[in-house]
Amino acid sequence: MQDLIRRLLIELGENPDREGLARTPARVEQALRFLTGGYDANIDEVLNDALFTVDYNEMVIVKDIDFYSLCEHHLLPFFGKCHVAYIPRKRVIGLSKIPRLVDVFARRLQIQERMTNEIAETIREKVDPLGVAVVCEGTHLCMSMRGVEKQNSFAITSAMLGAFRDSARTRMEFLELIKVRGLTTTSMVPSPGLACVSD
Repeated sequence: MQDLIRRLLIELGENPDREGLARTPARVEQALRFLTGGYDANIDEVLNDALFTVDYNEMVIVKDIDFYSLCEHHLLPFFGKCHVAYIPRKRVIGLSKIPRLVDVFARRLQIQERMTNEIAETIREKVDPLGVAVVCEGTHLCMSMRGVEKQNSFAITSAMLGAFRDSARTRMEFLELIKVRGLTTTSMVPSPGLACVSD
């Protein structure tokens, strides 16, 4: 990987031997391996059997989970907040495991739409709740640094499964509790299409 990064620096018109860049290939490799560490993660090891039988069937929400990811189209960062809710059927999951699960999927080359779905589907599969809701709001540097260059825009994606999809009241309660900027019950999913692809 370091050889590739060195060649990239040359293609960009830089001198990879100058003082400021001499160790850049090693630093970039280390950073990329960390930022894409989700590929090596084992979901069952991340959850570590932190599932507990509890007589509780009300909404559980973990909100404002910071995430940082790399857009798979331009390898530029996108980052923001993720809000996760579920309604237990028989079991609850340790609260700290939900941010860890978000990190697993964020630390891959991603698009926000897929990341949102992957988080929701994994919770549905592993916890078997009555419903799962995930909302992510992200700022994409591929839109603010290049392309349309809109610095104040952000993307909102949602995945509503089970009770959150079937019950408008449950969905509205979740959205009211997380109070995501710009999100209403009638605009839970952004317009189709990937904003950064055609630029």
